[in-house]
Amino acid sequence: MNKHQLERVLRFRADVGGKRLDLFLAEAAADLSRNRIQKLIEAGEVLVNDRPCHNKHYQVQAEDLISCQIPLAQQMKADPEVIPLKIIFEDQDLLVIDKPPGMVVHPAPGHRGGTLVNALLHHCRDLSGIGGVNRPGIVHRLDKDTSGLLIVAKNDYAHNDLAAQLKARLIQRYYLALVCGKVLPRLGRIEAPVGRDPRNRKKMAIVAGGRHAVSSYKVIKDYHYCSLLKLKLETGRTHQIRVHLSHLGYPVIGDYVYGSGNCAGLPDELLFQHALHAYRLAFKHPRSEEQLDFIAPLHSSFRAVIHYLAGRN
Repeated sequence: MNKHQLERVLRFRADVGGKRLDLFLAEAAADLSRNRIQKLIEAGEVLVNDRPCHNKHYQVQAEDLISCQIPLAQQMKADPEVIPLKIIFEDQDLLVIDKPPGMVVHPAPGHRGGTLVNALLHHCRDLSGIGGVNRPGIVHRLDKDTSGLLIVAKNDYAHNDLAAQLKARLIQRYYLALVCGKVLPRLGRIEAPVGRDPRNRKKMAIVAGGRHAVSSYKVIKDYHYCSLLKLKLETGRTHQIRVHLSHLGYPVIGDYVYGSGNCAGLPDELLFQHALHAYRLAFKHPRSEEQLDFIAPLHSSFRAVIHYLAGRN
């Protein structure tokens, strides 16, 4: 066993043989991407019958004992940065931030700085530590190109309470989305399980055995070849709205991951983000128990798309 600290060790006994080692582990350890598995194999972290196996093409035999040693991740410590924040609400326990499109919420590979967390650390200095050194105060997230409201906890008391509200589905989250096509029916509820896409581990998809996911929507305006929707999240899975709407055949405009991106013939200068905005957030204050309700207007880039489409109606 390697000398570094391990986060965990996964062990599997093969029932039948014939599968390639990396494919066997991709099915057995669903939370690990194929790329991560192959890197673990190359690093000697995968053992076959207690001996390191560096060959991802190894054909697993019946009764093989496969062990996968997962090293403890080296978390990046976020540094304070002077980045403007649009603060909708702030007190001693929490902040409500209106995140602009294009801003990553927390540091990750490829996004060491310039994130919301970097900005928050300069503004607050002290944040809840529950999320770890690179996600301090983060109760829930928004995708990089999704704009709008999110809650940040300043202390562990607030973080625990807000996380419990989120788990109990007591935090109400509403979105506006501009999608390709004229949506029918005009009012609907999407209930479809969301999980990691087996064909592309970097994406999510509707998959059997995925996590329960529910989104409700209402069409509020029709434009040229597209519709403006109001949505409410009943659950909060990764990329849930984008995956659900794409599954229905109405992908979010500007979303090149789950759709074709520019279905409405927009000028390129209007398509630097996908048209999804977290416009309303309602929850109970963790200390005072006052019911709070916030609304964030559309950002200028989203408004510009709507203005262009309205001119073509």
